[in-house]
Amino acid sequence: MSKRQSSFIFFLSLVISGTIFIQMALYVLSMLAGWNVKFNIVVVCHSWLKGIGLSSLEYALDALVLYTLLLTIWQIGSQFFYSSRLKRHFERYKDNLLTNNMNQTHSSGEKDIIIVSNPAPIAITMGFVKPQIVISTGLISILTDDELKAVISHEMYHKNNRDPLKIFILSLCGSTIGYIPILKWFNHQYRIIKEVLADEFAISKQETSVNLGSALLKMLKVGKQEKMPFAYASFADTSVNYRIEYILDPLKDVRWQVPLKKAFLSLAIFVLICAFFIYALA
Repeated sequence: MSKRQSSFIFFLSLVISGTIFIQMALYVLSMLAGWNVKFNIVVVCHSWLKGIGLSSLEYALDALVLYTLLLTIWQIGSQFFYSSRLKRHFERYKDNLLTNNMNQTHSSGEKDIIIVSNPAPIAITMGFVKPQIVISTGLISILTDDELKAVISHEMYHKNNRDPLKIFILSLCGSTIGYIPILKWFNHQYRIIKEVLADEFAISKQETSVNLGSALLKMLKVGKQEKMPFAYASFADTSVNYRIEYILDPLKDVRWQVPLKKAFLSLAIFVLICAFFIYALA
């Protein structure tokens, strides 16, 4: 798996979802402000439904537009609410001495890493504008120094590439535009690829996969980490079995198994959207 694959998935998801979101937003603004939006797919749908005698479906179309936009606003609000609340929680239980020592040892920034007093093994990267790595004292207690370096290198990759923000964007697209089913598959594949790339980065830093693999196995023995209600990048939360297989055999050829049914259905819906655009511009 390569960075090019992750970039392709991210870009294609943005193109598909961005087309729908922009048109829906313009339609809502046109209703609220009385604007005359000439090239809008939802307006075209209204005209088309009237033309074939299904004007009653206009209300269903309006409901779909409002539902999608309200769900989007709700999920964005929930993201900021839960992440802000947990960030305050981490700040309350931050171990200042360990945090300072860890940043001096493993980071060039003063606030890249936060060490929190918690018996559970936690290793996540959170935050959109300035991502931070959160490590728990419970994780530090079960790992050797080399294993801890591997985990921090893994999370540092997520931080440097702003993966929490990208993961949230794809998750938002997949959950709010469920009528394009391939978006959920894109979201799942993107998470896997980013975790593998972060593993590759950590392995290249130490020139061995032993420490990364043993750290992952130790976290699995302790127990699966509880999922949090917001977007973040976690060391041991995504496709663990696949990652262990990859660590054991990095040269193994991995092929995507694209779900053809979802792909064709999504393509048909997207082609229909493009057809409405062509009709609107004619």
